[in-house]
Amino acid sequence: MTDRQENDAGAPRGCPVAHGGGDALTRLYGPDAALDPQGIYGRLRKEYGAVAPVLLEGDVRAWLVLGYRESRRVLDNPLQFSRDSRIWRDWNDGGVEEDSPLIQMLGWRPDCVSQDGEPHRRLRRAVTDNLDTLAGRGIRRHVTHFANKQIDAFAGEGRADLVGDYAEYLPMLVLTRLFGLPAAEGRSLAVSCAQVIKGGPDAMAHNDRIMEILGELAERKRQEPGPDFTTGLLAHTAGLDEGEILSHLRLVLITAHTTTSNLLARVLELVFTDSSRLAGLVSGQRAVSEVVEEALWSTPPLAVLPGRFATSDLELGGTQIKEGDLLVLGLAAGNLDPDIRPDSGVSVHGNQSHLAFSGGPHECPGQGIGQAIIETAVDVLLHRLPGLRLAVPADDLTSTASTWEARLDSLPVEFTAQGAGA
Repeated sequence: MTDRQENDAGAPRGCPVAHGGGDALTRLYGPDAALDPQGIYGRLRKEYGAVAPVLLEGDVRAWLVLGYRESRRVLDNPLQFSRDSRIWRDWNDGGVEEDSPLIQMLGWRPDCVSQDGEPHRRLRRAVTDNLDTLAGRGIRRHVTHFANKQIDAFAGEGRADLVGDYAEYLPMLVLTRLFGLPAAEGRSLAVSCAQVIKGGPDAMAHNDRIMEILGELAERKRQEPGPDFTTGLLAHTAGLDEGEILSHLRLVLITAHTTTSNLLARVLELVFTDSSRLAGLVSGQRAVSEVVEEALWSTPPLAVLPGRFATSDLELGGTQIKEGDLLVLGLAAGNLDPDIRPDSGVSVHGNQSHLAFSGGPHECPGQGIGQAIIETAVDVLLHRLPGLRLAVPADDLTSTASTWEARLDSLPVEFTAQGAGA
């Protein structure tokens, strides 16, 4: 991350400690958190209100923002809640291990999500300009190509797992084309990206592998430019240096793949666990975009957003936050905040005020590309495989959560077997 400041053993560790020692706080990782994150969010909301003290991997203390309005305040106010982790007190005080898996998600890098103000605007412009260019270059054609190749592999079987056989890898295959990478790298890169988000002892090794591949890609694109995201970053008028180039390639690759693959799986789950929803899509009476909107409210691809750092002592949701404290935003919890959604069963059709894409100056810049991948992937699947239906009772479907996301484990389906390319 950066060099630590000189350790001060007497320095305060922040307000989370005031709620009790590490054993008294709730862990957002481990077996309990993996099985029922929503249950944990509900219990914390009942006990603490809109902002709750929690432990991240390695028992690192943080504030989990559960309230919708409180999350909006944090997202919209970078002067109070910075993305720059160099002010993270627990890091500077030596409370976070150098090799902590959290560094992959929270550590400072020379990219736009780690900075605010003019440095952020300069770097973000390089990203958004190139994403906008890619969005206009027939991305749906690439999705259709790779979706059909994925389906060809199981079309003759009459059954498939739409997570492991489809959603888990399709976005990365599309991204290889957009980045100028060989498609053969797609599956292994998808695995490495998932491990970085998941955390654990292998996260740093997988991150190193990603950076090695991207370093080789950038060097090749300097010699062989093309109509791709990598070449666009290299040539952008913002004049990104080597570290900025590699950090942004990493940022977009990891976030675009992991969030899109997770959201695609959740959209497919909604489709195949509701016969009326499926019938509406097949008949053309409903649009895939409507189902995407539902999933963004109910199961956002990032359940918890890392991280913001308080720039001064302040109050948030009735809780005193100290300068340098880490805050993580409960996007899934905020979307279900009873203060704004007293009845979560009421339709959210047409309501795009969810937290799934973050908000404020750091709002997700790639949501249009992600939406195009998902809508096309669902359309191709329904067109290619007549009679698609869930192969197990809906109640048998399970999910596994890490600190940052909850992913559907599998989605078994049956259909009328087809020949490849049918």
